Amino acid sequence: ASADPGTASDQKFTWQYGVEWRLVRAGLARMTWTPETSGFQADLHIESAGMVSKLYRVNDDYRVLMKDEFCASTVNIRAEEGKRRRETNVTFADGKAAYAERDLVKNSTLTKETPIPACVHEYLGALQRLRMRKMEVGQSIQAPLSDGKKFANVKVEAQEREEISTPLGKFKAVRYEIFLFNDVLINKKARLFVWLTDD
Repeated sequence: ASADPGTASDQKFTWQYGVEWRLVRAGLARMTWTPETSGFQADLHIESAGMVSKLYRVNDDYRVLMKDEFCASTVNIRAEEGKRRRETNVTFADGKAAYAERDLVKNSTLTKETPIPACVHEYLGALQRLRMRKMEVGQSIQAPLSDGKKFANVKVEAQEREEISTPLGKFKAVRYEIFLFNDVLINKKARLFVWLTDD
């Protein structure tokens, strides 16, 4: 990360991550967090690298605008993944998520509306909310999440304190499991763990 992990949400910062796939360098991810007058903006750029890029090129840009409490307003995604090219726009307002995905290769559009509560998070807002919330090991919360196509109260569990090693050094952290997969919000079978420094 290129910013202090303890940076408050009302300051601008950028984090950079290496992406690995089965212990092979697969790409990089860069997230920029920007406070706005009426909330926040977060931008995530993901691109493949090395051999993985030759097999399956990824070049994605994800932007979210949020209100206070990290409640999502809009999400815009431009994705190039292999031969697929898509533009996705989601608006969260008036108790619904309005989703529109345009396939630039097939020149087709998929639209959907999903009922949501007054405040719902998308992925980056939910992660920032988790960073700002102090949870003790053994505690869990339910986080209202939507990708625009689906809504779920996603369980987040603080599981264990661990020391993690990164290229920047060793850090004391808390391991969280986010129960997002297995037909909760994402249909794929998987487990998602996030380590946040214990400071």
